[in-house]
Amino acid sequence: MAKRTFSTLEIFLIFLLLLMTAITVGLLTLLFITSGVSEDNKGHGSLATQGPTTTHGSTTQGPPPTQRPPVTQAPSTTTTQSPPLFQNFSGYHIGVGRADCTGQVADIPLMGYAKSGQTAGGILTRLYSRAFLLAEPDASKRVVFVSVDIGMVSQRVRLEVLKRLQSKYGGLYTQENVVLSGTHTHSGPAGYFQYTIFVLSSGGFSKRTFEFIVDGIVKSIDMAHKNMKPGKVFVNKGNVEGAQINRSPYSYLQNPLSERDRYSANTDKEMLVLKMVDLNGEDLGMISWFAIHPVSMNNTNHLVNSDNVGYAAYMFEQEKNKGQLPGQGSFVAAFASSNLGDVSPNILGPHCINTGESCDNFNSSCPIGGSNMCMAAGPGKDMFDSTRIIGDIIYQKAKELYAAASQEILGPVSAAHQWVNMTDVTVQLNSTHTAKTCKPALGYSFAAGTIDGVGGLNFTQGAIEGDPFWDSIRDQILGEPSNETKDCHYPKPILLSTGEMSKPHPWHPEIVDVQIVTLGSLAIAAIPGELTTMSGRRLREAIQKEFETNGKQNMSVVTAGLCNVYTHYIATYEEYQVQRYEAASTIYGPHTLSAYIQLFRGLAKAIATDTVANLSQGPEPPFFSQLMLPLTPNQSDKPPENMTFGDVLQPAKPQYQQGEVAEVVFVGANPKNSAENLTDHTFLTVEKYENASAAWWTVQNDASWDTRFYWFKGSSGQSNVSIEWHIAGTTPPGLYRIRYFGHSRKQNILRPPDILAFQGTSASFWVVGP
Repeated sequence: MAKRTFSTLEIFLIFLLLLMTAITVGLLTLLFITSGVSEDNKGHGSLATQGPTTTHGSTTQGPPPTQRPPVTQAPSTTTTQSPPLFQNFSGYHIGVGRADCTGQVADIPLMGYAKSGQTAGGILTRLYSRAFLLAEPDASKRVVFVSVDIGMVSQRVRLEVLKRLQSKYGGLYTQENVVLSGTHTHSGPAGYFQYTIFVLSSGGFSKRTFEFIVDGIVKSIDMAHKNMKPGKVFVNKGNVEGAQINRSPYSYLQNPLSERDRYSANTDKEMLVLKMVDLNGEDLGMISWFAIHPVSMNNTNHLVNSDNVGYAAYMFEQEKNKGQLPGQGSFVAAFASSNLGDVSPNILGPHCINTGESCDNFNSSCPIGGSNMCMAAGPGKDMFDSTRIIGDIIYQKAKELYAAASQEILGPVSAAHQWVNMTDVTVQLNSTHTAKTCKPALGYSFAAGTIDGVGGLNFTQGAIEGDPFWDSIRDQILGEPSNETKDCHYPKPILLSTGEMSKPHPWHPEIVDVQIVTLGSLAIAAIPGELTTMSGRRLREAIQKEFETNGKQNMSVVTAGLCNVYTHYIATYEEYQVQRYEAASTIYGPHTLSAYIQLFRGLAKAIATDTVANLSQGPEPPFFSQLMLPLTPNQSDKPPENMTFGDVLQPAKPQYQQGEVAEVVFVGANPKNSAENLTDHTFLTVEKYENASAAWWTVQNDASWDTRFYWFKGSSGQSNVSIEWHIAGTTPPGLYRIRYFGHSRKQNILRPPDILAFQGTSASFWVVGP
């Protein structure tokens, strides 16, 4: 293999970068503190979308005639008592709940691409936790599935959620029957992890972000618990066309031809939908599982949002909760993740962004510029349009399947869970041969990134040899991987031997959750990572066969991704051999999938044979008490001279046509101040004047798809806020205005900071037809 050559300047800059990184890691090790630091003095309420009424002294309040009052953002329940339950019926007790978990939308990295400089600077849509509680008629057994608009569920989040549920409900909701699944949006805040590799990429541990996520999840479960009512569950399946491609087709081709011939595509096109209604047939909620990466918003984005699956949920909930603002209304729709590891929504495929030619090759590399120039594109004119297009395709299919769902799910509710040391699993490959999983390690191609988001350095996918230059830098700073780890991960060339790195805390988890919950003939396998397409197929088939072998026929199995703890990717053994990104990120070695298949078969057997009580709980995971400070300090906000916060810098035009964009720029303050100080907040409202009531009514907020809130950080504590309203073609003509709500911070030396609320209001303007 030909080695790359570097110029003297390149070598000097790379060495300087790595030296600074090493110094930073060393300093952070000295600076780590307890998770209760005063820097993150966030209030304990979850951020929630503002209702139809405006706040901060608005003279007109209450919903307009076309809106119903919000019902899903009620205060968290504090009772440990279950609501009275009617038991004489066929079906399940069903509870749904949705709570805001957006948190900080500025001065924090976004979680997913791990791109330097991709920090939050505003909001496109809010993030929600959506909980679904399903219990047998006598409520003796129940399960909870939660889909959260975050990159992935961290182990620390899961453990804290379980702790708080235990304090509220005793043994009613435990690690066995509660599933937490991340949607995998790459545009949510980072900072809620405890393992060092994620803490470093997040710029430290943010108690603020962590608390908002945990509070939102617990609040959504509280609401589902409180809202339980008798109902029925229906299931439907169908294929989604035109929304996905396989981003590592050369890896997929390594799987046996006989296996590939069983499938019509190199991605899973099937969507599974659960429809939940009460005994009168009134809609309660919907869960959809479909394999797609929420990366329509690319790594140039700085607005917090829930990406394509979030847009689908937004559309479904707006359809069912007519007249309500986003985040309000009783119907809850979740678009949950599945085996999305090698599945991209950027359906135009990879092209060299400098020349336009295709780079759909084994290394995803361009003749000029290498892998850094190879990027996939979505179907829209920009990433916002692509998000909308892909999200609408998903939404329309789910809507169709929901409307036609007629196959009722009946039968017992069950759950099985174990904690497993994934670094030490012996896998029975056949009757005579065994293999073992490995201590975690990341390969060279991990640093290359994918066609959805390149790594930024001169690494390429498909690397099966290391590089002496990078090996030398790694060995001097972090230590050389042991021969045992090298041999275990072969043919992966190890870039980071994270399983052998423990300062200031372990870099990757050893203890991992494996879990299955069943609802009648449906089994939900909670996967602690990102399965590739073929990995998901093999795991589903193995679980289904295990159920059949033990007397449970006709079970449907769905893989829920990004659950409970994050362990990167899970590629097949054959895909692992060619070491593209997904394989290089399969951290427990080439037999990771086989280990999971073995473990999940054990859970399926225990459920089928009613021997769950005999399962070993396994070793409990750690909860680290000391984590590193966020790297971005708090700072006093300052308005320009002779101005105040909320003053208009750039006014709206007097008139806009439908389809145009209204923009107003205000004197702003850091949005994270608002995250700390309000439990129910929106940064903006679009309001319409109603002649009949002589009052202004809120018609859009910062959870609405048509609004965008940008924060631009200046110097010396000054900043501006730009609010855009993309006026839809269906917007009723009339008189409108845009309002901005914020909080300024004044740092004090010997006492807590002063946080002061303010607001700004644009001049009114007309919206007219074309």
